[in-house]
Amino acid sequence: MPMPVRLFRRSASLLLVLLAAVSMDASAQSRRDRAATEALEQRMQAAEGRYREAMVAIGNHDPEGPAHADAALEDMEDVVAACVAQRGCSVTTMLTTYERLLKLNADVEAGGGLENDDGPDTDSHHAAAVARDVPEAARAAALLGGDEHDFDRMVQFNPAVQEGIRRWLTDMRDDFLTSHQNYQYLRRQMWPQYERAGLPEALLFGILAKESNGRVHSTSRAGASGPMQFMYATGRRFGLGEDSTGFDTRYDPYAASAASVAYLNERMGELNRNIELALAAYNGGEGRARRVHRANPGKSFWHADVYHEFPPETRDYVPMVIAAAWLFLHPREYGLTLPEFDVRPAKLQLQQPASIYQLTICLGNRGVRDGYMRALRNLNPRYRADDMLPAGAVLDATTEIASLYRRHCLNGSRAQLARELVASDPARAIVRGGPASAMPVSAVATVPTEPAAPATYRVQGGETLSSIARKFECRPAELAHANGVRGPRYTIRPGQELVLQGCSGGN
Repeated sequence: MPMPVRLFRRSASLLLVLLAAVSMDASAQSRRDRAATEALEQRMQAAEGRYREAMVAIGNHDPEGPAHADAALEDMEDVVAACVAQRGCSVTTMLTTYERLLKLNADVEAGGGLENDDGPDTDSHHAAAVARDVPEAARAAALLGGDEHDFDRMVQFNPAVQEGIRRWLTDMRDDFLTSHQNYQYLRRQMWPQYERAGLPEALLFGILAKESNGRVHSTSRAGASGPMQFMYATGRRFGLGEDSTGFDTRYDPYAASAASVAYLNERMGELNRNIELALAAYNGGEGRARRVHRANPGKSFWHADVYHEFPPETRDYVPMVIAAAWLFLHPREYGLTLPEFDVRPAKLQLQQPASIYQLTICLGNRGVRDGYMRALRNLNPRYRADDMLPAGAVLDATTEIASLYRRHCLNGSRAQLARELVASDPARAIVRGGPASAMPVSAVATVPTEPAAPATYRVQGGETLSSIARKFECRPAELAHANGVRGPRYTIRPGQELVLQGCSGGN
């Protein structure tokens, strides 16, 4: 069998394994899982290097070239099999490598470097069959790349997108700049997922800006949560949800971005690689998008028969995401200056107990208008801002934050002021009742009474344990303990009955 045909068939076999496992891409990972995943990625890169060397040898008619190429492909198959078994390993990560190899084969064929004894059309037809199996998100990646492409026309000649650009530059300029600032801190956790899948960074930023402004703990009234705003059921399908500690991994930027890649890949595969329809599904529901697409084959999102089938929110969402992606790519054309921040990663080990609120106060905001609370919260999504963390706790931070911590948060007036402010109890400012005339003890009838049972409260939609604690003037930790609510997120649900132990509305 000629070498190109054999390589294509081995590659096709490898791709079938990838496609069978694509639903496992977004599993949440522990540190050990991430280390194992990184090792697999390194093995894949090494195998790719050997494969490229083998292709050069084949082009030079080296008789050992085919054997080396086969060995490299076998290594790739082993890596994919291990990835399928490895919790949280992103199988779509391997697709970027596969696409490069597929293109390398196509380039060799175009250059005529290899003989084909099966006729002029056999390999090209086989290559086309393999290419059709490449997950759709990767095939659609060219939308936001290159100098002349559909994305340019989509922006330049689409009034809805033009209006989106105007809104981002006027009344929503602060939202855009906030999104960009937040994204800089999140980039090293989120961008690699898109990069490995062959998806453009601008698309990631556009979705992030419109969904959450880059606020990791964002939660909508409908229940969509996290930086990429996954609904609970959809998140579960793509590996998100409560882990063994009770933490909802929809709030984890690493896991959420991986789930976003898997979701977009699935939508583009069933929506003819139409990015506007994929975005419409992201916002307006995949069921609706599928129905509209099937009823209107070949019609774009902007066709009246399609456009008006989506709710106003979705008709606004799609052009706003595209507009944000465009501005991310071309800020200077619009006189948009995007500030850069020192986001070099560093670990911050607390030398004294502190909360993120306390750190925000003592760190100050030197050179950063909004201070560091959002950065600390985004980098440490498992902690609430008012959680008092023990000495020795390790936070993800930046070199700048770590330096400011050592200077201002351990000793001195600012450190003391921060401790006093977070320890202040507003309940102590309330005067309950006035002075009463003393009565002789003998005139008071002593009636034994049973202690009153603590009052209860039913949780309403959108409420958190902290907001309820503020409402009834008690400490979140005490309220959590009384109701068996576990940290660090202290998750409660609408309709849950809470005992108001220690609250002014309780006993």
